Amino acid sequence: MGAAGNLYFDPLTIESKKVATVVLMLNSPEEEILAKACEAIYRFALKGEENKATLLELGAVEPLTKLLTHEDKIVRRNATMILGILASNNDVKKLLRELDVMSSVIAQLAPEEEVLIHEFATLCLANMSAEYTSKVQIYEHGGLEPLIRLLASPDPDVKKNSIECIYNLAQDFQCRAMLQELNAIPSILDLLKSEYPIIQLLALKTLGVITNDKEARAMLRDNQGVDHLIKVLETKELNDLHTEALSVMANCLEDMDTLVLIQQTGILKKLLSFAENSTIPDIQKNAAKAITKAAYDPEIRKLFHEQEVEKCLVALLGSENDGTKIAACQAISVMCENSGSKEFFNNQGIPQLIQLLKSDSEEVREAAALALANLTTCNTANVIAAAEADGIDPLINILSSNRDGAIANAATVLANMAMQEPLRVKMQNHDVMHALLGPLCSANTVVQSKAALMVATTACDVEARTELRNSGGLEPLVELLCSKNDEVRRHASWAVMVCANDELMAVELFRLGALDILEEINLSVSRKNKFSEAAYNKLLNNYLSLKYSLTGYLSSSNIINDGFYDYGRINPGTKLLPLKDLCLQEPSDLRAVLLVNSKSSDVSPPASMEDKSSDIGYGRSISSSSSLRRVSKEKTNTRSGSPTEDKLEPTSGRNTAVSKSTTKEKGSRKGRGKKEEEKVKEEEEVAAAPKLTGEGSPDKEWYPPSDLDFCVYVDEVTKSIFPITNIEEQIEALAKYVAEKMGGKVSKEKLHDFGWELHISELKFQLKSNVVPIGQIKKGIFYHRALLFKALADKIGIGCSLVRGEYGRAWNEVKLMNESRKGLIGALPPLEVYVVDLMFHPGRLMKLRSKEADLYRYL
Repeated sequence: MGAAGNLYFDPLTIESKKVATVVLMLNSPEEEILAKACEAIYRFALKGEENKATLLELGAVEPLTKLLTHEDKIVRRNATMILGILASNNDVKKLLRELDVMSSVIAQLAPEEEVLIHEFATLCLANMSAEYTSKVQIYEHGGLEPLIRLLASPDPDVKKNSIECIYNLAQDFQCRAMLQELNAIPSILDLLKSEYPIIQLLALKTLGVITNDKEARAMLRDNQGVDHLIKVLETKELNDLHTEALSVMANCLEDMDTLVLIQQTGILKKLLSFAENSTIPDIQKNAAKAITKAAYDPEIRKLFHEQEVEKCLVALLGSENDGTKIAACQAISVMCENSGSKEFFNNQGIPQLIQLLKSDSEEVREAAALALANLTTCNTANVIAAAEADGIDPLINILSSNRDGAIANAATVLANMAMQEPLRVKMQNHDVMHALLGPLCSANTVVQSKAALMVATTACDVEARTELRNSGGLEPLVELLCSKNDEVRRHASWAVMVCANDELMAVELFRLGALDILEEINLSVSRKNKFSEAAYNKLLNNYLSLKYSLTGYLSSSNIINDGFYDYGRINPGTKLLPLKDLCLQEPSDLRAVLLVNSKSSDVSPPASMEDKSSDIGYGRSISSSSSLRRVSKEKTNTRSGSPTEDKLEPTSGRNTAVSKSTTKEKGSRKGRGKKEEEKVKEEEEVAAAPKLTGEGSPDKEWYPPSDLDFCVYVDEVTKSIFPITNIEEQIEALAKYVAEKMGGKVSKEKLHDFGWELHISELKFQLKSNVVPIGQIKKGIFYHRALLFKALADKIGIGCSLVRGEYGRAWNEVKLMNESRKGLIGALPPLEVYVVDLMFHPGRLMKLRSKEADLYRYL
């Protein structure tokens, strides 16, 4: 009782050694002792955070929470005051949540309680409401309704604490919805008339949060909230509130009816005035945000353009505040939907935006890239202006940014630039294809889509596609075809279609599985798109070897080029090996792979290498192909200029190159005494030859086997058949020529005695490969002759298709005009399809679907 006696006589002083004793008094049954103990503890807690922590350690919080429901009003008031003060301590907050005292604190907000209890109970709730769990507890215990009621309290501290608590609660969407149900907006708007700036500021902050919801904006409008905001903005003495007022106004401008109201009141000019004349960055920023939201309406954009808002926004780009720059960029990105504004920014704005791309702030770079993306879309003048302002390099640099939005925006600008060929070349000089690798590998679908779109617009020439392939960009691009996002899949298909424009890329894309993925996509009604279908066809049309193996058909527009090979029929999903791999394989009992190649290597072999030509197959030495080239030169030098005299050999069909090779082999046996002395010279010459094929030299460039005889065929038909002016005569002459080179006319009865299989087997053995150049085949049946006819026809411009049938059958179809069925005067006669006979009656044309054409195709 001694300590209690001291407290009674000197309530203002508690020595630290007596604090524990006073805390114990909180358990006293006497009301007077409780009241005095609470008063002393309150004064002790006011002195600082250290004292609050001490009280927590001494266990004062739990008995204080029990006193909240005490019958004595003074005890209850004093306990509430202490908890209001202590609740600013984080550890106390945690303990209060665990003790579940929220209902007891909210009970202190009852109308019959005195103002002082209201003040500290709301202070306690304001401190507690900063934590999410406490927000939930306040909401669940019905704390919002008494808090809204207390906004009309005559005591400013109660108002301040109540609105602060409501502001914290409004961060949660459930609480915002409840605030609308409880019609809180009129009470909050009344606080704008308060004489205390902190209350006005908290009210504006709360309105700024709740007006993010459409319904709240409508309620604000219906309660003349816009008038309240305008009064704040028009009062110079309240300039410290203008920032928040503009923020609320910006939200209101998303409401169409509010937009009309604001337009009628002339507040739009006021917004421009704030943006142009204010020296406070936050005011400028919020004014720019308000302009942005208002500008989404076409009529408001037009009005802003008439007010020359563009000059104001360009000026804001030069602000030292990053937030203002970002807001100005966002406003520009919306304003450029107006064609007049877009034209204005061509001369003023784009250079400043390009400079912002080099900012230290990634947020600024992203906003600037967004503005440029909108400015350059469908506007060539702005694209050129951005390039002339040296925008290419900083835009490419942004592709390696950490912000997905910045990457997507920069990729959009670069894709717009790539539409212009001169700019596309400049972009390639800045290593743009390599920079695309990161965005293509992004996990963000927007970035993936823009990166794929950029590939589609930039990979328009061989150099760019080669750079993309060398950078490893094809693998992630093909993976994007599997995306579940429609836009990503569409843009990736477009990019693959562009990349498949040459055979090397088409082969690589096929190796990566693009064709199988596209085929699967096109089987799905929901996943396929026009680009996926076009990409599939482009891949096949630029990889004719694969197309013929898969479909068994080449149209007249599918021109066979050097390097084409007929592997035979393959099933969908089966991988077609590249020609190089096939050439490096040992001969087997598999069907011979037919090669079309009129090119010869640019590298001249050493003479001593010819001796080995018959012993070494494709890909194992350069001598096989080089010996063929040497024979080619000899034939060319000895041949006369007359097309009729340019006969390679009789139709009996001995392979000239093979025969000469055999002769050389015999001669080499006689000259073996010189072998040792020539060995050193041979090695030197081989070492000096650049990029020759070698089995153990993966770094050296590989060349497909050259076909000397086919080169001669091309030369002969170009001289003798190409000049013929009548198309039917051309076809007949070429058919007879092909038949002559492939063993001549063969009757149906003697077809089984033709002996072509043995001939092909001998070639495979002599070449030590399954790959047989078409020109070396001197005994060929349907599919050999049809391929040779198509290859030669394509060289001299005769349009024909190549069709694979069953059981080794293949044929060529040509379209000819039927003069007998000529229609109206001046109209062209109809085209009819004919099958070209290359076997039984070479040169005969059989109308498709006729009996004799069917016999030829199926016999």
